[in-house]
Amino acid sequence: MSKTRVVVGLSGGVDSSVAALLLKQQGYDVVGLFMKNWEDDDTDQYCSSRQDLIDAASVADIIGIPLEAVNFSVEYKERVFSHFLAEYQAGRTPNPDVLCNAEIKFKAFLEHAAGLGASFIATGHYAQVQKKNGMFQLLKGEDGTKDQSYFLYRLNQAQLSRTLFPIGHLYKRDVRRIARDYKLPNFSKKDSTGICFIGERPFREFLHRYLPHEPGEIKTPAGNVVGEHTGLMYYTIGQRQGLGIGGTREGGGEPWFVSNKDKARNVLVVVQGHDHPDLFKSSLTAAELTWISGRAPHCNWVYAAKTRYRQADAPCAIAYVDHSKCEIEFAQPQWAVTPGQSVVVYESKVCLGGGVITDEQARECE
Repeated sequence: MSKTRVVVGLSGGVDSSVAALLLKQQGYDVVGLFMKNWEDDDTDQYCSSRQDLIDAASVADIIGIPLEAVNFSVEYKERVFSHFLAEYQAGRTPNPDVLCNAEIKFKAFLEHAAGLGASFIATGHYAQVQKKNGMFQLLKGEDGTKDQSYFLYRLNQAQLSRTLFPIGHLYKRDVRRIARDYKLPNFSKKDSTGICFIGERPFREFLHRYLPHEPGEIKTPAGNVVGEHTGLMYYTIGQRQGLGIGGTREGGGEPWFVSNKDKARNVLVVVQGHDHPDLFKSSLTAAELTWISGRAPHCNWVYAAKTRYRQADAPCAIAYVDHSKCEIEFAQPQWAVTPGQSVVVYESKVCLGGGVITDEQARECE
């Protein structure tokens, strides 16, 4: 009887390596797949893909599985990077990791794995899948400090039905311990952060290569000019560093934070103090909705949501839902709600889905 084949996205990091190891131990026919998603200016100075491939190959050799390297850079540029640039040009702050998961890791990768005869794909994400009442649910990872369900909220039933998260029930410390015990060479490798196509290069320098920038004034909500910005696309709501303006006597010398971007007038609006009222919102409008079950949640207060990855769940209500947009009201005002970022809705440990935060004001519940 032939074994069930699983293709694992082997990135060269410790998480995907242990995922592959555990699947091998569970008796699956495991194939490793290294994805290269970026080619432009891909140098060791800024992007670690060459070393990552070496690490992935070393791990595959130790585990005893074949490894294939696949170039998805064309798909990435068309489906992810073009959207990334369009959002920045529109003055919003996108999250390319969310789109990469939906379009590359669980779409292009899934299609490629099917061509290799795989029944499932697997990744090293800290998340879990369970089947309940005939439906697949996406659950938070057991390690709350590493949970990555936020980045996976756009997955659908077809994708979840063919996805395994082998380390979703583990804590990071246990993953590293397993890697060390089995002498995987990357057991202590530092976690990757950020986006490979940006890497450690200066962010403004990178965006300037692709988008025209227009300097303008930095103003307070009262209209006082306090500085000059280098282009609205380089700033995000809640940003404190890199504004180039000092405190004022009126503001008690407190640091400045970006509170708004007025694209029509090319003005960056700033306020003083982390707890300034203009930095908080009690509601938001989300578009590009994706509900994992295929059905929109009911209107009530049993939900919680995140408007950014590193954030505690905030009690909320789905205040209005239609086919294209929803209004979310929070029990407590949320800090630095940022258009272009994702709002992800939970019911306890179950990720229900979410959408992209827009510039619109939320309406009252209908």
